[in-house]
Amino acid sequence: MTEIAKPRDDVVKKSARKPLQAAIIGAGMAGILAAIKLRQRDIDCVVFEKGDSVGGTWRENTYPGLTCDVSAHWYTYSFARNPEWDSLMASGQAIRTYFERVANEFGIVPLIRFNDEVVKLHYTDGGWDLLTASGHQQHFDIVIVATGVLHHPNIPHFERIETFRGSVFHSARWDHQVELDGKRIGVIGTGSTAAQLTSALVPRASRYHLFQRTAQWVLPRENTPYTEKDKARFRSDPGALEQLVSELRSKTMKGYATAVIDANSPELAEIERICRESLEGVRDPDLRRKLTPSYRAACKRLVISDSFYGAIQHPNAALVTSPIQRIEPEGVRTADGVLHELDVLVLATGFKVDRFIRPAQVTGRGGIDLDDVWADGPKAYLSISVPGFPNFFFLNGPNSPVGNFSLVEVAQHQIEYILKLVDGIRFGEYAEVNATEASMQRFEQERCEAARKTVWVTGCDSWYLDKNGVPASWTFSYDRFVDETRAPQMSDFEVKTSCSQADALIAAPQ
Repeated sequence: MTEIAKPRDDVVKKSARKPLQAAIIGAGMAGILAAIKLRQRDIDCVVFEKGDSVGGTWRENTYPGLTCDVSAHWYTYSFARNPEWDSLMASGQAIRTYFERVANEFGIVPLIRFNDEVVKLHYTDGGWDLLTASGHQQHFDIVIVATGVLHHPNIPHFERIETFRGSVFHSARWDHQVELDGKRIGVIGTGSTAAQLTSALVPRASRYHLFQRTAQWVLPRENTPYTEKDKARFRSDPGALEQLVSELRSKTMKGYATAVIDANSPELAEIERICRESLEGVRDPDLRRKLTPSYRAACKRLVISDSFYGAIQHPNAALVTSPIQRIEPEGVRTADGVLHELDVLVLATGFKVDRFIRPAQVTGRGGIDLDDVWADGPKAYLSISVPGFPNFFFLNGPNSPVGNFSLVEVAQHQIEYILKLVDGIRFGEYAEVNATEASMQRFEQERCEAARKTVWVTGCDSWYLDKNGVPASWTFSYDRFVDETRAPQMSDFEVKTSCSQADALIAAPQ
């Protein structure tokens, strides 16, 4: 087992430690990270996982062709690089194996309660009462929510879908018992998942139908393989591997990260040029027209693929743009009256990305319900803390940076910020801490104002937008995110002291 390096107390603070119990919700990428970092501080923690293994979205999604569209070497913990990736972008199975290995090497697996979903959290007596679906009850000083967003399948209503005689399932609930070779396969959706499925399934199907509601911009990127010589160099020279990570990160940050927050940027113009040039490779003018979006590139999450356009042009593939009218026993009937006969129907229709900790019931100070606080959409100060919910923190929470870059790095910045707040509890400076309502409102006002410049509000409907049409993500520069998460500005938090005047809430000193 890898030994966990523990921070020197004199680096944090010389003071008596307060024993803490922490609950971590989720055993995916962020939950594993939180457990490792808490153990480094000798904080006892229990990880609650609704599934039967670690991996999060990489456990849930197992469909053919699954690949992360972020560079594999960048999509790793900074303290656990992996020199063994086979290619620039790794397969879903390879990523799941990586997280399983890290969880085992750092001794996290024994801390996890598998198949035990958290159903209720209630703040009382300076901590959180937790209840799971199995009836397990426990009290914790702090809670870290690491549930992510890509795990509640979004399944639109399709009339008479229950009458379909073939096999039907969501892409995140793949039925590996279903035979695919030589079958008539239909996929509903045109996002990243559908594009990967198209590349993987067209060669296997006797006939393939892709049901498109909205065309997507596709950014070509070759999935360059790493040779054994490359891997040997990365193993023997960690500095070379870090240099590669730095180069991959810099390329994305100087391009995509800048482009999405400024719709008038030259970086976005260059992305659009590359996407249009790639689209010109579609030979059939009618098919090319159908595949051409009516909105700007990166308004929706970019599809990264150098094989999708080739696959959809295959003789046995068909792009269907007439709206779906209903599902029938033999297949899908579209509004133009055509019945598309199928043996297998896959719903690549995405996820409900506004769930986070929900459907668990969460009540904070004074019985305030998180559902009520989030009635107009999930929000959190710096994506981490919600007013009225003390000692309750999010990793990759509401309004976090999202897109075609590393959420592992995002989570690492956030956990270091959270741990600085936890240290205040651990060393007795305060018993409770959460963002003030004023800081939350200021952050939201600034975030919504910044959204006006982003490409996400230039005329498309995407899962980036909340029900009011405002991007539900980080709308500032990524550099600002890094700066904001270096250390808490304690004037933006309210704390409850542990002295005899403990009932008084005060704004924390700067």
